[in-house]
Amino acid sequence: MKILAIDTSNRPLSVAVLDDTTVLAAITVTVHQKHAEYLLPEIERLLGMADLQPTDLDRVVVAAGPGSYTGIRIAVTTAKTLAATLGIDLVAVSSLATLAANVPVEGALVAPMFDARNQNVFAGLYRIQAGRPQPVIADAHTNVTAFLQAVQEYAEPIWFLGDAEHFDELIHTTVSAATPRVSPWLNLPQVATIGLLGRDLAPVKDVDRFVPNYLRLTQAEAEWRAKNPGEDNTSYVEKV
Repeated sequence: MKILAIDTSNRPLSVAVLDDTTVLAAITVTVHQKHAEYLLPEIERLLGMADLQPTDLDRVVVAAGPGSYTGIRIAVTTAKTLAATLGIDLVAVSSLATLAANVPVEGALVAPMFDARNQNVFAGLYRIQAGRPQPVIADAHTNVTAFLQAVQEYAEPIWFLGDAEHFDELIHTTVSAATPRVSPWLNLPQVATIGLLGRDLAPVKDVDRFVPNYLRLTQAEAEWRAKNPGEDNTSYVEKV
């Protein structure tokens, strides 16, 4: 199975090409956030390095959030377009789960976190079982203190990844169990892992209707709901 894996859900831009479980080519760039400008050229370049054509692909796996609105949209839109155009599988994986998969310690509890500003985070808690992250606390957009208090209830060492260093002092004053020190590379998505996680997952049934997992409203939606209380199930897009 030829797999293309994509992640632009946060600061890094990551792309990988796999042949089943063999990584043919991979790249992660963190020095810019021009994902819309660089994503398609990087996909083309990596396919060339792997001596593949787009028509050789069987599946595209995308990190579908949570994370940056713009970043998620770019990756998911690209993945959907490729899947629909080429007639191949589309598989979506959690951006937090892919980060948790960086910890190769069986039984470990892993808490990937993305800074969502104003003392909020996108975060979840996972346990590594048979080499794969299994959700313990579902991905959420939440106050960082509330999340850490929930994590502390497990009373065992937690691997904090991602933007956890932004909250280092709060973590160590809230979570009593010792937290393992991690290498900086563990805080970056390993895009080959995204492909491997998506290799065995069921594909999206309706590519056209698939939407990312934003976990919070866009500013436009929030403002519309504030002005239109009681109409949460109505589209905020004005008909003209």
